[in-house]
Amino acid sequence: MADKTHKMLQMVLDGQASIRKDIKNLDIKLNNKIDEVEERLTKRIDKIGLAVARLEDDTPTITEFEK
Repeated sequence: MADKTHKMLQMVLDGQASIRKDIKNLDIKLNNKIDEVEERLTKRIDKIGLAVARLEDDTPTITEFEK
């Protein structure tokens, strides 16, 4: 009887260890994905900011526009 209980307890512990490993791997993958998205968004925002800055430089002032 004790042998069956030991085996059952060992199966539960092995399952728990497996779940922890899966969660840790998922956490690592998710962090990498977030870093990739953040990098892409940062590049995109930089491009948009540069485009706006250039557009702002080309925009006539009020006095130039009124002439």
